[in-house]
Amino acid sequence: MLIDLRSDTITKPTPKMLEEMMSPPVGDDVYGEDPTVKKLETKTAELFGKEAALFCPSGTMTNQIAIKCFTNPLEEVVCDEGAHVYYYEGGGIAFNSSASTRTLKGKRGIFTADQLIANINKNDIHNPTTSLVVIENTANRGGGKCWDLSEIESIAKVCKEHGLYLHLDGARIFNATVAKGYSPMQVGSYFDGISVCLSKGLGAPIGSVLLGTKPFIEKAKRVRKVMGGGWRQAGYLAAAGIYALDHHIDRLVEDHQRAKTIETALTKCSFVKSVVPVETNIVIFELIDSVSEAGFIQKMKEQNILCASPGKQHIRFVTHLDFTDAMLDSLVGKLKSFNN
Repeated sequence: MLIDLRSDTITKPTPKMLEEMMSPPVGDDVYGEDPTVKKLETKTAELFGKEAALFCPSGTMTNQIAIKCFTNPLEEVVCDEGAHVYYYEGGGIAFNSSASTRTLKGKRGIFTADQLIANINKNDIHNPTTSLVVIENTANRGGGKCWDLSEIESIAKVCKEHGLYLHLDGARIFNATVAKGYSPMQVGSYFDGISVCLSKGLGAPIGSVLLGTKPFIEKAKRVRKVMGGGWRQAGYLAAAGIYALDHHIDRLVEDHQRAKTIETALTKCSFVKSVVPVETNIVIFELIDSVSEAGFIQKMKEQNILCASPGKQHIRFVTHLDFTDAMLDSLVGKLKSFNN
């Protein structure tokens, strides 16, 4: 039995999701004629209280489109130093938008309103103009850390006072809503743009949805086209996203519970120096100095367990739709044996 905990992107569509994908009404989405894509976009926009939406192949694309729409050359994007838009999107902010980036040293991906205020550039020709703030919820490199609604509100208030756009990288936003108990509608009220990923915890095979005002989404369509993101009969994929939104949000609590069980097991392992407190479906832990991350990953692979390293001496497990209780029991047992 292979246990793959490298990411929640490795899931396969469930049988019922595949059934929904087989025969939805479709059309050419570049012409705006795919009814299932339109249904997904309307459904997601309404969920977050936004006017319009745009279905795209990936979260990186939706993030990069938003940054392109919200900035101009000679302007600056503010985000956490470990934010996906900065750390994992291939330098896309510079390449796509000719904008610079100001990174903040937050705590597990969460920065404060005071930090933001201190890093808004003055009106000086020597500095790029601060124009956009991006937050990631949950924070991937922060171990699935969630933003409190009050923290989001404080950042949004600063943005409004200083005329800044605010974008949400919501790759795992439903993990946050389930864990924290706030609603997508509450979250949506604070942001100018929102990227919602369907292919992580929700288990769809592909796709993210960009949300915002109608004028913003019209501009985003042009940018998507330039990036090569125009779909044709994309309704087959949109149907998976609709099914995921209908059936796979509430079950995220199961992923969180299994992650907590892994956390508990790791705290009893002699090869573990520390474990980042678990809030959602991401478990990050630090190995003792005598055990390298490469060696640990290889040892796990020999036991048919796949995991990844987010940095030196650190290991990441990510629970997901295809990770079962039986797999959890097997993993805990293997960790105990590795401990010996």
